[in-house]
Formats: sequence, C-alpha cells, structure tokens
Amino acid sequence: MTRLDALYEVTMKLYQLLKEPIPSKDRETVIKQVDELIEQRGNLLQDIIPPFTEKEKKIGEEIVLFNEHIQKQMHVLFVELKEEMKQVKKQKKSNRTYTNPYEKMGSVDGMFMDSKK
Repeated sequence: MTRLDALYEVTMKLYQLLKEPIPSKDRETVIKQVDELIEQRGNLLQDIIPPFTEKEKKIGEEIVLFNEHIQKQMHVLFVELKEEMKQVKKQKKSNRTYTNPYEKMGSVDGMFMDSKK
C-alpha cells in the first residue's frame, strides 16, 4: 500500500458520504462523520511528502478531482444548514410574537408627563 492509498480511501469514503442526499433528520450524524473523515485526511496529508512516483501522481490527481466535488457538496450542506437555522430562528420569533403580541410595542400610550413645575 502506497502513501496515497490510505488518503485515497478516506477521500472516497467522504465523497460517497456527501454524494447521497442528506435528510435533515440525519444531518447531525452525517456532519459528525464528515468531521471525523476530514480530521483523518488532515492527519494523512501531513505524512505525505515528495518525491512521488508516477502511480502516486496519478492517485494524487484523482484525489484533487474528488476533492473539488467534496468541496461543492460541503458548500451545499453548509447552505442548507444555514437556511434551516434561519427557518428555526424565524419560527421562534413567530412563536414569541404569537404568545405575547404586544412585546415589541415601543410606545406607551395613555401616559402623560407634565413637564411644567
């Protein structure tokens, strides 16, 4: 097994994990798995130093191609997560407004302050 084979394996696991559609109920577990795989890749990348053989160069090129797809999918996941967080925040605000509709009232109607002495 060459130095890049382990990196290629982890990259493929990450690619396969992100390739599938991720339902919102499973998103937390998928994010944890992605985090673990990224950490493994980081550790493996530290061990890779030149010079490279032709076979290793070819594997490296494939890893770079898969990495581009992985980055796109992670961006999509990030956007979906941001959108869901906005929706939850909006729902919380809506619920608060429903339970106490006069919470945001800035004026104090009916109150008179006499400024003369």
